[in-house]
Amino acid sequence: MTDFLPLSLLTTLEKRAAEILPQWKLPHITPVLVKYRENAVFRVARLDGGLAGLRLHRPGYHDEHSLRSEMLWMRALHEAGLAVPEPIATVDGDLIVRVEINEDIVQHADLLNWLPGRPLGETGKPLDFSLDEQKTLFHRVGATMARLHAVSDGWTLPDNFRRPSWNADGILGEKPVWGRFWDCDVLTEDQRQTLSALRETLSGTLQRLERRGADYGLIHADLVRENILVNGDVVSFIDFDDAGFGWRMFDLATALLKNRREPQYEALRDALIAGYRSERPMSDEEWRMLPLFLTLRSLTYIGWIALRPEMPGAKERLARYLGEALELAAAPGGDGSGVV
Repeated sequence: MTDFLPLSLLTTLEKRAAEILPQWKLPHITPVLVKYRENAVFRVARLDGGLAGLRLHRPGYHDEHSLRSEMLWMRALHEAGLAVPEPIATVDGDLIVRVEINEDIVQHADLLNWLPGRPLGETGKPLDFSLDEQKTLFHRVGATMARLHAVSDGWTLPDNFRRPSWNADGILGEKPVWGRFWDCDVLTEDQRQTLSALRETLSGTLQRLERRGADYGLIHADLVRENILVNGDVVSFIDFDDAGFGWRMFDLATALLKNRREPQYEALRDALIAGYRSERPMSDEEWRMLPLFLTLRSLTYIGWIALRPEMPGAKERLARYLGEALELAAAPGGDGSGVV
């Protein structure tokens, strides 16, 4: 995801990364850019022969307080035995490095242990595992997700812990975490009206859900295929950039949404839920909310891509996200009935 970067920006990021690395006793190491989206992620060699990932965070996306909270949570998960990246402190013992770009812009950086394995898959491409392997992997993903939720519930949050909230306000409020999906410049007036009506309907549904006290707490919030690594019998979760507070079903919906076109989707869905239930209770009532959370997750992608017109295929992706969201909302349990 780096092909569309202008050479001048790539050169600037590489230079900045190289200048930061001595703070981890990694001078003269050539950083290799492997991903550019919310962050610029570089793969770097460690002096002990291992690998690490250096993240240069997009200025303004998360403040320093929120980034420190993310690192502390990942460290707690790692110490509890979860297969997640381990934060690496600088020589001064800090988890975050502050970089003054100019008098108005500050960028932050951190270093994480590089986990072995390959991504579960790539969005838009068929899974290349056999069906039995897919079911086994989705069962493991569900079980690992359940353990992450359980460990998080038992963890005492540090003072001033701050992460985004994927609640009714964070998804459907005036300033959603990923943007105002119903109010994008690229939408037609009819599309705006349809999404605005859907937003109003879903807002009432989520308010009732909040009153019922559905399972809510710290979640990864972005468990797409690319953020799930497979290494033998172990599945690892990476990229906690959007992690925060939310309904646990939001995590499950995120893991399933991009797999809906797989020929054996129902088998993968059932394996994921069975894996989750093998480690953590889930009531039938919560399980029945999956269609609703698939709709909510799909709507967030409209707001996300609308704010990034420079991304490859942005126009086509917006059209696809919009069609998918309306399709899911119209399905039984998607709870957009009467809107579309």
